[in-house]
Amino acid sequence: MAESTAQPPLNPVAESTVLPVADPVAELPSRGTVPGRVSTAVWAANLIAVVLPFLGLVAAALFLWGWGFRWVDLGLLLGMYALTALGITVGFHRLFTHRSFQANGAVQLALGVLGSMAVEGPLLYWVALHRRHHQNSDAAGDPHSPHTEGKGVVGLLRGLWHAHVGWVFQPDPPDLYRYVKDLQQSRLPRLVSALFLVWVVIGLLIPAAVGGLVSGTWMGAWLGLVWGGLVRVFLVHHVTWSVNSVCHLWGMRPYRTGDQSRNNFLFGVLAMGEGWHNSHHAFPTSARHGLRWWQPDASYWFIRLLWLLGLARNVKVPTKEAEARERRTGRNGPGTAAPSAG
Repeated sequence: MAESTAQPPLNPVAESTVLPVADPVAELPSRGTVPGRVSTAVWAANLIAVVLPFLGLVAAALFLWGWGFRWVDLGLLLGMYALTALGITVGFHRLFTHRSFQANGAVQLALGVLGSMAVEGPLLYWVALHRRHHQNSDAAGDPHSPHTEGKGVVGLLRGLWHAHVGWVFQPDPPDLYRYVKDLQQSRLPRLVSALFLVWVVIGLLIPAAVGGLVSGTWMGAWLGLVWGGLVRVFLVHHVTWSVNSVCHLWGMRPYRTGDQSRNNFLFGVLAMGEGWHNSHHAFPTSARHGLRWWQPDASYWFIRLLWLLGLARNVKVPTKEAEARERRTGRNGPGTAAPSAG
């Protein structure tokens, strides 16, 4: 008899959370590791990475004045945004960090390259920092919590700034790469991470080349670079950073997580499902963050498409029993909203 070609079922997650490393006790550093001073070169590089995309947005506005906004520019902005954002959300986050599904080498490479084009740091660095965040969420050692900068309005504003972008200028823990011992054993993640700057340059040259070819002018190439390159990086950065800041301050907390992670509808849409942050912290190894029918999760839809095409396997989603077990209850029953900030 011929073998069946039907897709295997999705893999239900029975537990609420485990860190995606072989032996957390042996491999992860202590929670309270204090980093040293950041070097001037690293501080300057981070400053450029933050300021340059903003300057690109200003340049784009200046070019728009009296010129209009061409369809090709809009297409490059939206297209490159979608591709590189999925590289972060599906590739860096759900695949490499949390192992919420498995994929072949070609898919891993494509997602790793697209994520690198988002200019949020090399793959191994990004994964290590995010795993540290989950281990210490909203506590000492969390790289970008908005709840560690004091009380009151001043503390809230300082925390919001730190969680959104201020953390970029802080030194890294000296033992950060202990969080990615599993990925360091594989050649593909090491290669993608080592060639980070190459992928960044390619990610800027692609929209410039398309813009130039479509328009047949150097101005078209420049506008392609600005809109599909610099402005796109600016938008991806700030949407991603908003998950760190906004989604730990404002929104709903339907699940028990032990931290201040929130579900935020706006960033559930803009961040392609990453804004369902409380759900993610409750079930970090789940490929699906938008667990309700009305919660859009473009990243999960993309993973489902890969699964339907036979390009993804062992896709993990929480069981209904696990969801019910972790759900918060209050006077109004399951899913009671938490205060808007805290």
